[in-house]
Amino acid sequence: MDHPAGLLPAVAIEPGIEQVVLVDDSGAPIGTCPKAEVHTTSTPLHLAFSCWLLDGAGSVLLTRRALTKITWPGIWTNACCGHPAPGEPNEDAVRRRVGQELGIRLTGLRLALPTFRYLATMDDGTQENEICPVFVASTPDVLAPDPAEVADWTWTEVGALARRVESGDVRLSPWLRMQFPLLVAGGWL
Repeated sequence: MDHPAGLLPAVAIEPGIEQVVLVDDSGAPIGTCPKAEVHTTSTPLHLAFSCWLLDGAGSVLLTRRALTKITWPGIWTNACCGHPAPGEPNEDAVRRRVGQELGIRLTGLRLALPTFRYLATMDDGTQENEICPVFVASTPDVLAPDPAEVADWTWTEVGALARRVESGDVRLSPWLRMQFPLLVAGGWL
């Protein structure tokens, strides 16, 4: 059955268990999986999103992932990443997750890279395998990051980040290194 905007219908999900939406190669939803179980050495393709925050003065927010994260703990990345819940529009998921992780509201949320997709593998074999639309936004709020999600954060000038990406800095997440040149080429940064 086809669902509007590629969304899954409401499904009975155990309360308190975060679900990710599994998709086929075309991005069509084919099921769900508990988030705690999805990232393995053979991670199925699933929906996600990335959000970049701009400060209006030529800087972007970088966050350092908490050391307790299953994928890429302690690595510097863009402002926030996450997964839409089954049936949840991407924009709503971005706003929800940014609020949870960074304690802020977004303004000017725009879809920059609607078809971004990547596969990345950690040294231990754990994978990210995502169709991951990329958004850009700003905020009027002072950051109040959740330490269970964000170990540290900094505003970084776009040119300085460009030099880090070009040097292949492995302290940056693989998806940041892939998204950054696409965002620059598209005039988003």
